[in-house]
Amino acid sequence: QVQLVESGGGLVQAGGSLRLSCAASGRTFSRYAMGWFRQGPGKEREFVAAISWSGSSTAYANSVKGRFTISRDNAKNTVYLQMNSLKPEDTAVYYCAGTPVTGWATPIGGHEYDYWGQGTQVTVSS
Repeated sequence: QVQLVESGGGLVQAGGSLRLSCAASGRTFSRYAMGWFRQGPGKEREFVAAISWSGSSTAYANSVKGRFTISRDNAKNTVYLQMNSLKPEDTAVYYCAGTPVTGWATPIGGHEYDYWGQGTQVTVSS
């Protein structure tokens, strides 16, 4: 059993930056692929970014490429999402997710993840 807790959400102006954090409990974090998903008002959940257990591989949705960066610090059991050049369409609840892996996978489907956080609200004003 693993628990994930997101933090760092808030209200920012368009063009601003925000850094989200996801703290994980458990002894196997270093072997977990991690991802970020988001769900805007009236929209379906969508993939944002993912990172392999070692941090050597990453994947991003086209909508955030060049603006968002996912990273992790396994010694701190924490994954981050640095969000720059924020747009109003980035407004959503952002969820952290994790799943145990044995390789270098960066899953992009929500169904591929076993553990989910409660979410943190990000609101970008125009």
